[in-house]
Amino acid sequence: MGLYVARGAPQAVTARPTEPSDRPRILVVEDDAASRVLMTKVLEGAGYDVLIAANGEDALAMVADHRPDLVVLDVGLPGMDGLEVCARLRGNPANATLPIIMLTARVQLGDLVTGFEAGADDYLAKPFRQPELLARIRSALRLRSALVRMESAHAVVAVLANAVEAKDPMTEHHCQRLAFLATQLTTRLGTDHATAEMVAYGALLHDVGKIGVPEAILTKPGALDEREWEIMRQHPEIGERICAPLGGAAGFLPIIRHHHEHWDGKGYPDRLAGDRIPLGARIVALADAFDAMTHDRAYRKARSIPDALQEIRSAAGTQFDPELATLFVDTIDLEEHAEEPEVGLYPFIGGLVPDGH
Repeated sequence: MGLYVARGAPQAVTARPTEPSDRPRILVVEDDAASRVLMTKVLEGAGYDVLIAANGEDALAMVADHRPDLVVLDVGLPGMDGLEVCARLRGNPANATLPIIMLTARVQLGDLVTGFEAGADDYLAKPFRQPELLARIRSALRLRSALVRMESAHAVVAVLANAVEAKDPMTEHHCQRLAFLATQLTTRLGTDHATAEMVAYGALLHDVGKIGVPEAILTKPGALDEREWEIMRQHPEIGERICAPLGGAAGFLPIIRHHHEHWDGKGYPDRLAGDRIPLGARIVALADAFDAMTHDRAYRKARSIPDALQEIRSAAGTQFDPELATLFVDTIDLEEHAEEPEVGLYPFIGGLVPDGH
């Protein structure tokens, strides 16, 4: 049985309470009573729970009170029209992933553009055909499900990155700074958005395996002995195992595992060399080394930016990809890094920007 909710509008339908349901909940916003009845019958027959509203004010209240999974919104509502309702829904960050399908008898290009600019995800011409309506709803719900999973993955990434930094106070904000530097380099390379996002995730989580390394080793003020180094070198593989269950992790797991590989094949854990090292891992290795050199560690004080850049030049072709090393050095602006901004992570779908921007 569908869920009908009324809020006192003249055209509203009397409420029929139902038991809680796991079925997708769709809000139909339509001022024509016959159209509401038809759409409710179609949607209930397809297995959806249905909420209805006859005007824009009721629609906004319905979304706030009942959190539907999708809204089917008529453009030609009395008073507040569907375009304004759509814009107001999109003005609330809580509705960022809420699918909105507009219903309209006006299908000229200008009308469609206006609707999309207001925040609609899709358009359907009236009178609608039932198979098309249901197909568009299924497609929109699949996309929303993917976006929700992605938001959850962002939250997990933030928690894991913060957990690493909490274990070693000397590396506070290291992962965020590193992600910012790595993103700058991927921008200079002209990589596509998906690659840049995976590099950002890999940078944030590159040291997550240090959760499995004793704090006495992480914070030791002197040089590590051979046994301690053996434990420390396990952190890329530990990190890979920790992150493997994350949705979409396949794109950044190679960065976590291989960010300590060297161009000459003398790194770890797999002694990869040259182009066999994944591009993202080569990028993160450069940014990681630069940030480590220019910030205090338990075993040494920070080096100057010019000294760190010279070290990277010297290690190009042995520790680092020589072409990337040159590009990285060129990317670093001494004046820009003289007073380094604190860096924060904001999901862009995963963007990285300095705090305050």
